[in-house]
Amino acid sequence: MSFTPSPADKFAFGLWCIQNRGRDPFGEVTRPALTVEQCIRGLAERGVYGLEFHDNDLIPFGAPAAERDRIVKETKKLLADVGMKATMATTNLFYHPVFKDGAFTSTDPAIRALATQKVVAAIDLAVEMGADVFVFWGGREGTEVDASKDPVRATQWFREALNFLCEYVLDQDYDLKFSIEPKPNEPRGDIYLPTVGHVLAFIATLNQPHLVGTNPEIAHVKMAGLNPYHEFAAALDAGKLLDVHLNDQKPLRFDQDLSFGSENLKEAFFLVKLLTDHQYGGTIGFDAHPYRSEASPWDFVTRNLRTYKIMQAKVQAFNENKAIQQLLAEIHGASPEAAGMLTEYSRDACRRLKSQSFDIESLAGRALPYEKLDQLVTELLLGVL
Repeated sequence: MSFTPSPADKFAFGLWCIQNRGRDPFGEVTRPALTVEQCIRGLAERGVYGLEFHDNDLIPFGAPAAERDRIVKETKKLLADVGMKATMATTNLFYHPVFKDGAFTSTDPAIRALATQKVVAAIDLAVEMGADVFVFWGGREGTEVDASKDPVRATQWFREALNFLCEYVLDQDYDLKFSIEPKPNEPRGDIYLPTVGHVLAFIATLNQPHLVGTNPEIAHVKMAGLNPYHEFAAALDAGKLLDVHLNDQKPLRFDQDLSFGSENLKEAFFLVKLLTDHQYGGTIGFDAHPYRSEASPWDFVTRNLRTYKIMQAKVQAFNENKAIQQLLAEIHGASPEAAGMLTEYSRDACRRLKSQSFDIESLAGRALPYEKLDQLVTELLLGVL
């Protein structure tokens, strides 16, 4: 079986991933800078479909309008020439010192207005580039000093900005959806909207919730000690999974942005299975960084793409394996007479439920061969099944 990616796979990389030069808090850069053109051409050569970018990945902060227009024109032509698409855009509201205490949640209303102004310009850029998802990662939306901000008021400020920006998209008749990317901490001590559940609850309070979804990231989920399979599933179930950011992470540590599947193959498998089984139709975005030891990003890119393709083959093998499917049929085939009992409420249905008798001892004593099932999955991933 070939594990060579193609544009049909709808893989996407953040421009910031390819341009990462290996700098960390304890060391300087370890590899040369790559231009936007080098990044795009290198991704296209490896079958990548989509490009994700921050506004300032393309347009230097404060660049004059003429320079902005030139860069946009040249980048759009390059993407068309190599057969790639700009799929997701976002705004850098975390690097400049003006955002040191937040953008939408800054205690200074002028900074909140500046951040919103910057996003309006970035939305125009995203639409001009052809992106259909616009992400909000609130890296500075948080605090280290709880006395400094009331989290209820900070959330209200965040809501005001999102409501304003949703109305802007509607007023401009843009075909664009917003996506909020949760993260529990780093660079702030605590970041607002730290998990998928927090984001989903927040979206429900917006004036235009149909315009907003979420894009979970594996590393961010594991930083919170949660299970990526379940977090992504929550977004899928809510109809709010607009984009995905795949990578890997050692749990409960700083944001490591490791390559997809490099730390936990079983987690990677079940995430690919989830997206496959539920026919997720968005792009498969990778948000990771090459190791600091790498001279270039290209082995890193290939590794991520190949791992995902291999996991797709493992999902197919799982679905076709007779022993696994027999066990699943046994596990899920119990009590067929009770199926549909709770599908829809009516007084008659409730009357039948209240009068239903259950054999508690028999139900409690039912065998569930989960050890065997889990071992079969393990053997499948190890290549011996």
